[in-house]
Amino acid sequence: MTEQRRVIARVLSDAEDHPDVEEVHRRSAAEDPRISIATVYRTMRLFEDAGIVKRHEFGDGRARYEETPTTHHDHLIDMRSGKVTEFSNDEIERLQHEIARAHGYKLVGHRLELFVVPMGSEKET
Repeated sequence: MTEQRRVIARVLSDAEDHPDVEEVHRRSAAEDPRISIATVYRTMRLFEDAGIVKRHEFGDGRARYEETPTTHHDHLIDMRSGKVTEFSNDEIERLQHEIARAHGYKLVGHRLELFVVPMGSEKET
């Protein structure tokens, strides 16, 4: 692994959010100004293909990334700020299995993304 890829990996490992490529580049270039946006794009594709990162599309036209999680979680996406909150809920997990069973299926995987706006917002969709 090149030193530039190590920097990018460290940036992703330190991220507490779900940055897009441009944000990964900004953070990486702050550590090593020689890192180009093209290097970040290539590295993110390499990391995704290797299963190191997980790519998400949260409806804002940007691919967002996180290190491949070791435990399952779902996402709340604030449509105003773009903030992504990870959460887990045992009842939701149980209901998903129950729904699949009721339709004659065994649940083998899922992705739950809840698109939200703050309570009391004028435009709640």
